[in-house]
Amino acid sequence: MKRWLARHRPRIPLDRSYGTVGLSPPVTLAVLFLALIVVGTLLLKLPFAATHAIGWLDAVFTATSAVTVTGLTVVDTGTAFTTFGQVVILLLIQFGGLGIVTFAVMVYLLLGERVGLRQQVMLYQDLNSTSLGDVMRLVRVIVVVVVVAELAGTVLLAVRWVPDMGLAHGLWVALFHAVSAFNNAGFSLWSDSLARWAGDPAINVVVPALFIVGGIGFSVIGDLRHREPWRRRTIHTRLMLLGTLVLIAWSVAVTAALEWNNPGTLGALHGWWPRLQAAWFQGVTTRTAGFSSVDISRLEPDTVLTYMSLMFIGGGSTSTAGGIKVTSLVILLAATWSFLRRRREVIVFGRSVRQEDILRVLALVFIGLLLLMIGTFLLVLTQPLPFLDLAFEATSAFGTVGLSRGVTTALDPFGRLVIMILMFVGRLGPLALGFMLATPSRSRLRYPSGVVQLG
Repeated sequence: MKRWLARHRPRIPLDRSYGTVGLSPPVTLAVLFLALIVVGTLLLKLPFAATHAIGWLDAVFTATSAVTVTGLTVVDTGTAFTTFGQVVILLLIQFGGLGIVTFAVMVYLLLGERVGLRQQVMLYQDLNSTSLGDVMRLVRVIVVVVVVAELAGTVLLAVRWVPDMGLAHGLWVALFHAVSAFNNAGFSLWSDSLARWAGDPAINVVVPALFIVGGIGFSVIGDLRHREPWRRRTIHTRLMLLGTLVLIAWSVAVTAALEWNNPGTLGALHGWWPRLQAAWFQGVTTRTAGFSSVDISRLEPDTVLTYMSLMFIGGGSTSTAGGIKVTSLVILLAATWSFLRRRREVIVFGRSVRQEDILRVLALVFIGLLLLMIGTFLLVLTQPLPFLDLAFEATSAFGTVGLSRGVTTALDPFGRLVIMILMFVGRLGPLALGFMLATPSRSRLRYPSGVVQLG
C-alpha cells in the first residue's frame, strides 16, 4: 500500500514563472510592452492627438516605434501630432526606454516601499543585468542618472533653442529632444531630423553626449562613480568602455573617409569644420540613437553596409540602446582569437569567460542574425523597393536605431507589420525571445561525446 501511494502521490510542478499568473519574466515583459503599445495606439487615435485624421496602422506603428525607442516614422511627428500627441509619444519613449517594470520599481523606491523577488527577477530580465543581487542597486543608479541627464540636456538645449523659438516652445523642443536622445529613440520634431543643425557645435555636443550616456549602460555608470584605477574596474565596464571607444573612432573615421566629398551628404557642407562635426554626429548616432544630420538616402553603398553592421551591434547592456550589445561582440572576438591560438579558455583582461556566457553570446548573435535574415527576406519578397534600402530598414528596426533611407512610408501594411515585429523583438531582446520559445529541459543525463566534422 505504501509503495502504491508513493508511486501515485500528486506531484506539484516546479514554479518556473516567478509569478502568480503562470508567466515567465520574459513573457510578462512582452505582455507589458504590448499593453503599453495598445494604450499608446488608443491615445494617439484620439481626435485631439493629431492635427489630421491618421489611420489605425499609422497609430500602432508610431506607438510601437516609440515604445521600442526606435524612431522609425510613417507620419511626421512635428506636424502630424498636436502637443498632446507629442506628449503621448514622449511618455511612450520614456516608459519604453527604461522599461515599465523599472518605472514601477522607481516609484516604489521613491515611496519607500519594498520590492518583492518577482519584481526583482523581472527587472533582471528587463535590464539584461548580470546579477540578480545588483538589480536594486542598479535601479537606484538609474533614478539618479535619468533625472540628472535629461534635466541637464533640457537646460543645455533650451539655452540654444529658446532665443530662437521663444520660452514655451523652446523649452518643449529641448525637453522632447533631450528625452528622445537619452533614451536612444531618435524621434525629432523636424522632418529632416537634426540636419538643419549639422554645423551647430552645441547640438553636436549635447545630443551625442545624451545618447552616449544612455547607451553605454547604467551598470557602467554605476561603476564609474567610484574612483578606482582601471585594473580594478569590472570586466564589463572595461569591455564596454574600450569597445565603445573603438567603435566610435571607427564609425566616425569611416563616415569622414567615405562621405567627405559626397555632394549628397558631407560634401554639401562648406568647410572642413562643419563636415567634421557632421561626421562625428552621424558616426556616433549610427549604433543607437537614430538621429541624422545628413541625408541617409544619399549615403555611399559602402557606408550603408558599415552602418548596418554598427546598428546590429548596438550599445551596452542595461542601457536604452538595442542591438546584440558591444560586450557580446567583444566576447565573440575574444573567443575567436582563443580558438586561433588553440586555447581552451577565453581570456579577457586576465580573467576567463564562463562557458555559459560564451554560449549565451553565440545564441544571441545567431538568433539575431536569423531574425534579421527572415525579416529582410520577407521585405524583399513583398516590397518593390531596392534590396539595400530594405536590408538597411530591417537592420535599423532590429537594432532599434531608427535610421531610414526613406522607404518607411513606402511600405505596404505587411511590410510595416514586419518592421513592427523586428522593432518589438529588438527591444525585448532576441535571447529573451529564445527563452520564451524554448521548452525547459528536465533531463539530467550526460550523453557520450561525438565527433562532428566542422569547417
